[in-house]
Amino acid sequence: MSREQFIEELFKIGAVKFGTFTLKSGKVSPFYFDLRDMISYPELLDGIVELLVEKLQGIEFDVITGIPYTALPIASLVADRLQKPLIYMRKEEKAYGTGNNVIGKFTPGAVCIVIDDLITTGESKIETAERLEAEGVVVKDFVVVIDRSNDGSGILAKSGYILHSLIALDEILAILQKGKYIDNKMADQVKEFTQALAEESTQEVENLNPLTIKLKETMQRKQSNLILSLDVTSQSEFFRILDKTAAEIVMLKTHVDILDDYDEHFTGKLQEYARRYDFHIFEDRKFADIGNTVRMQYRKGIYRISEWSEFITVHLVAGAGILSGLFEGLTGRSSFLLARMSSKGNLINESYTRKVIEAGRKNPGVVSGFIGHGKDQEDIRRFKAKFPAGMLLLMPGVKLESGTDKLGQQYITIEDAIGGGADCIIVGRGIIQSENPGITAKIYRERAWKAYNQLNNRKAGK
Repeated sequence: MSREQFIEELFKIGAVKFGTFTLKSGKVSPFYFDLRDMISYPELLDGIVELLVEKLQGIEFDVITGIPYTALPIASLVADRLQKPLIYMRKEEKAYGTGNNVIGKFTPGAVCIVIDDLITTGESKIETAERLEAEGVVVKDFVVVIDRSNDGSGILAKSGYILHSLIALDEILAILQKGKYIDNKMADQVKEFTQALAEESTQEVENLNPLTIKLKETMQRKQSNLILSLDVTSQSEFFRILDKTAAEIVMLKTHVDILDDYDEHFTGKLQEYARRYDFHIFEDRKFADIGNTVRMQYRKGIYRISEWSEFITVHLVAGAGILSGLFEGLTGRSSFLLARMSSKGNLINESYTRKVIEAGRKNPGVVSGFIGHGKDQEDIRRFKAKFPAGMLLLMPGVKLESGTDKLGQQYITIEDAIGGGADCIIVGRGIIQSENPGITAKIYRERAWKAYNQLNNRKAGK
């Protein structure tokens, strides 16, 4: 089957449609691709397998996978034709039995070619690669049937992957125009729509709440991106350490409920310190319940957190509706969403992380950014690249030297954290358990701010 015949057949079975279609984003598109029904047309499947086998010539790999669901049967046929092992990643992580998330046999370090039906933004491809790599598989190349992206090759290249595509959108339009399946007007509408999407994606505007802007201004004014996690159990110890460290920090992270001697005077004294030393207050309560419950936890009880803490932490396990429960009717308050954790064996996966980031994108009025950890600079860069423009990454698990503690907490260096894209580092025991917390805090602040400036200078081409 020739490429022209293949494209025409896709149109005839309705896999390529033109008209008016509302996308998941809410945008109205003049075209839509849905290749799922290809599996019901044996002749068409034979044609696509022939084209893929031809495209794979010259690419070295050990195993083949397809991204479920559409591409998996296609990958199976290609694997059979080339006599290569097939593997595939479970859609959801397995929590029982052997716990294997990759089905099929492979040797750790095996190079895998990844087949998919379409590429639009490239995000799902990178997510698949990251999940496979976490299981010991090496991913270098992706092969897609249709490239409907504006710059899919460039998007994947930034993460170190190579894209191979059978058919580009321009070729589909040209062949269908030639065959009189669509007219010039429709082709122009499709081109204008895709160009507009490309321009929109490269010109994402910072949509930040006033408190996020205020925090960024404080960072510049104090030349600090150090957040101190002051987890002690007595007020005397709390303020003794704060006296020594307050000049070095941009924000203080508290767990007010661990104080054995908490009283009604504590928060007033804390706010006075914040005004005197010019830092923000961040109560790390990690709200994670239904809207009505978190509203009372935040505003009522003996702590009345909403009255004195500018920022809080939110788990989104209960859904994005928790944000309405927390912040409805309030001003001058914001949150950081927990998108990753630094503890070994935590249950947060990449799918959950992406949903958290998307919730932040939709709620910039009450979300200032995200909390998350990364194993190295490249991992952090990929994580930060998913963020809405201008939102901040706060990173825990940072010490002067990398390592792991006896409870499974994983640590990376200041330079790796900031070099990967973290805006602020969160440091607790590395400072408060040191012999001189003030001097240690100064070392953290100076190294973190130096790394922050170096990163920004590189981005600016200086």
